[in-house]
Amino acid sequence: MGSVATNRAIATELARAVPADRISIEPEDLIVYGYDGTWLETPPAAVASPRSTDEVAALVRRCALLGYPLVPRGAGSGLAGESVPGRESIVLNLAAMPRLLALNVTDRRASVEAGIINAHLQARAEAVGLFYPPDPASLKQSTIGGNVATAASGPRCLKYGGTREYVTGVVAVMADGSVVRLGSCAGQSSADHALMHLLIGSEGTLGVITEIDVRLIERPAAVGTALAVFDRLDDASTAVSRVLGSGVVPVALEMMDQTTLRCVEQHLRAGLPIDADAVLIVECDGEASDIDAQLEAVVAACAGAGARSVEQAREAADRDRIWKARRSTSSSFGRLRPNKLGEDISVPRSAIPEAVRRIQAIAADERLVIPQFGHIGDGNLHPNILCDLRDRDEMRRVQSAAERIFQVALSLGGTLSGEHGIGLLKRGFLASALGPSALDAMVRLKRALDPSGIMNPGKVLPTNQWVGS
Repeated sequence: MGSVATNRAIATELARAVPADRISIEPEDLIVYGYDGTWLETPPAAVASPRSTDEVAALVRRCALLGYPLVPRGAGSGLAGESVPGRESIVLNLAAMPRLLALNVTDRRASVEAGIINAHLQARAEAVGLFYPPDPASLKQSTIGGNVATAASGPRCLKYGGTREYVTGVVAVMADGSVVRLGSCAGQSSADHALMHLLIGSEGTLGVITEIDVRLIERPAAVGTALAVFDRLDDASTAVSRVLGSGVVPVALEMMDQTTLRCVEQHLRAGLPIDADAVLIVECDGEASDIDAQLEAVVAACAGAGARSVEQAREAADRDRIWKARRSTSSSFGRLRPNKLGEDISVPRSAIPEAVRRIQAIAADERLVIPQFGHIGDGNLHPNILCDLRDRDEMRRVQSAAERIFQVALSLGGTLSGEHGIGLLKRGFLASALGPSALDAMVRLKRALDPSGIMNPGKVLPTNQWVGS
């Protein structure tokens, strides 16, 4: 956030592109739009709230002319610092574009603006018997535009895939203010050299996605959920292999370790088994006549792997109770420590027990609390390092633990991020993960599409300094 005079001058320039009531330099707005779901916080110079693609394009053209850096923002629920601005940046508040533009039942397609909330799209689709599967934990807050920018997924990605698999077309504003339409409503297009897929997951560094076409599928007729309790994490991992080898294709296969269970139980008082080493949540869907057989196969697989107990939930209220516990993980951690660094490494399924053990050892060695949970069915693990930003010694240990966790992921054949993105927090480790040649290709691509460097600068591509230090 610059001086009041500087910010006023910037607002005056932006008002040449869009109506003045779309621009704010009020201190309270600059504070609100200066942070995301991490601990990072920097107030921008101004906040622009465009209400159409044309207004976004006008703002981008003005910023390109004047050299103002732009930071696209949805709901600010990101977990890697993607939407945290620099002090001289202009935040593009895409939450001001929340409309459902079209819903075609026959073609099973929807067209939306970037600011529509994920859960709102799901509700509109389900009201006409259709289904939008991608379900990040933040689905009640996060926007579809933000989901696309980070290539988000969620528990249901095990069976149905993540956001990338459902995007069939986008409208995007490029760094010079030009507007491009990529992909197609029909979901069949090879004419754009896969540029659409370059923009998906690029975190706003290559262009601003303003409208999205997504495909929908038929809503499953019935759903059933199982909660399996294990006294040994290795047994839970064995159960994963047994479930997937049983012929059942679960919608979701989630794990919570003992530390996570204790945090959530303290938060919700839901009767969770806090003496267990781990629990698995296994959800199945399909025809009503198939659910009993699927759940029986899940119960047999878990029992055969050594589960202490397996609860079956067929009614919506019982399923909601189980999923409330899973979706309350992040919010529950605040009872132990005021801050957290939430990671989302991905490793091969077979390496999950070893990854969890190594991270437990890191937690003990660094004297930190690190709950672990995640989409164990596809190897996506979420270690959350609990901490207090005011404790400098602890934050040094957090930095060390984060670096060591990333090394665990890479050493086991995994990746830095399964779904949260790179943003600010992981950019310093990208070179180790990808190697110099791939990193050089990314830099050249960025320069080609954003030669002035105004599109979400400082994100993804690495520097030598860890942002949390």
